[in-house]
Amino acid sequence: MNVKTTIWTLLMVMFLPYFTYAQEAAIPPRNWFHLDENSDKYRGVSTQDAYKMLENRKSTTVIVAVIDSGVDIEHEDLKDNIWINAKEIAGNGKDDDGNGYIDDVHGWDFIGGKDGEDVAHDTYELTRLYVKYSKQFEGKTEKEISKKEKAQFEEYQTIKADYEAKKKEATQGFAQFKQIAAMVNQANESIQGFLEKDVYTEEELDAIETEDEKVSTSKTLLQQITQGNNLTLADLLSQVKDGYEYFNGQVEYGLNTDFDPRNIVGDNYSDVNERFYGNNEVEGPDADHGTHVSGIIAAVRNNNLGIDGIAQDVKIMVIRTVPDGDERDKDVANAIRYAVDNGASIINMSFGKNYSPEKAAVDAAVQYAEKKGVLLVHAAGNDGKDIDVNANFPTSLYLGGKKRAKNWIEVGASSWGDEGNFVGSFSNYGQKNVDIFAPGVAIYSTTPDNNYENHQGTSMAAPVVAGVAALVKSYFPELTAVELKEILMKSSIKYSTEINKPGEDDVEVAFPKLSVSGGIVNAAAAIKMASEMKK
Repeated sequence: MNVKTTIWTLLMVMFLPYFTYAQEAAIPPRNWFHLDENSDKYRGVSTQDAYKMLENRKSTTVIVAVIDSGVDIEHEDLKDNIWINAKEIAGNGKDDDGNGYIDDVHGWDFIGGKDGEDVAHDTYELTRLYVKYSKQFEGKTEKEISKKEKAQFEEYQTIKADYEAKKKEATQGFAQFKQIAAMVNQANESIQGFLEKDVYTEEELDAIETEDEKVSTSKTLLQQITQGNNLTLADLLSQVKDGYEYFNGQVEYGLNTDFDPRNIVGDNYSDVNERFYGNNEVEGPDADHGTHVSGIIAAVRNNNLGIDGIAQDVKIMVIRTVPDGDERDKDVANAIRYAVDNGASIINMSFGKNYSPEKAAVDAAVQYAEKKGVLLVHAAGNDGKDIDVNANFPTSLYLGGKKRAKNWIEVGASSWGDEGNFVGSFSNYGQKNVDIFAPGVAIYSTTPDNNYENHQGTSMAAPVVAGVAALVKSYFPELTAVELKEILMKSSIKYSTEINKPGEDDVEVAFPKLSVSGGIVNAAAAIKMASEMKK
């Protein structure tokens, strides 16, 4: 077979998001997001320089709530920095602190049931709206619609077209990716059999000399994908697995109109004001994403394990709200309120979706956090789109479009690349709705069961900002959420460079046009500005 045309083209053209470092010249150091551009030649956030400036200063502990898929709270590099609700007695089946949540020792799971079962997968909001409106309008013509329903009917037409296009794309993509995954996995098994070992190195692969056509073809395939895309073998196999699961999740769950797991939770879903449901199982069935996010913020520093998080004096409050699929507005609103009521100063939200039918409930929770002085950090999304035009929910802009939350930071993803290539090709952007950029490509952090992996996305960039915010807050606890945001924005490292526009090949744009600040967050610069503000 022609390996280059059948595999390489499909991988590079159709599935580039899963081969995460193709845009870069080389894989960076694992700690690159901590490094300094001037001294280390990587556009990190200058973490070490920040700590040098803070020598002989005392810090106070900052609680950061991570609203996500769950966190492995026993991870070797995280367990010492997991929040403990001191007012709650673990395992006694009582609500000792009277906050409405029983045995919430480390946080809460808003997508779990009373019997301990958890929602692992859920549909997309698009699917839920399509199902809702189909029951109301399917088979009806515009002439049969009342004036009162006209706006909803028009929305239904848009949603229906969007759903059908995404369903077709996902079905075709899954079929093609299954072929790719099968070829890569078969090639890997062939090499494993030839070398008689399950794990082998790139050097061992390169050294293979054989007349066995199957083994030779397998070697060529794996070499072309890894070497042509600056991937390790481990990264390749991991990302093929992730890609397969992504498309399978779309078809089996996200876009499946017959799938609805909400009965697991057992709440009255139509009551958006209902607050007390779920369970205290904060890890959930798949804590990979939340554990990775948490490590960026709070992996224990200087313990000779894995990685160093950005913030040293920090505790992670775990709030499980995000399944494999779209989070639900009701759960997001309750997660924000839980975090605020239980002492979080900063909330990281590395999730997003295209529709928000109960945005009013989320807005009310955001306003509550603003009133209580809690900083919200949100990932801008990974569609390579302008979110000034197409929103990525939740947003800082309240319903009506006239007022904006002052305690909100929207984060795009930057890279370590050269002058024209230091924004993630996947990152969303917006001169009005994205506030700042932060490292989000090839970020090495904690994953469940004491593991560590590279992930990428604005999901990784947001906790970089949350970590810097927590670092600043821990040494300058008197700062308000609004002041903290102001410091991060104004102290960000500015670039006037023309760069590759995310999501568009061969199109350049001035970096300042991609965000409000026109900068990349920097811990050392933020500490310096906070010190000057205090003086």
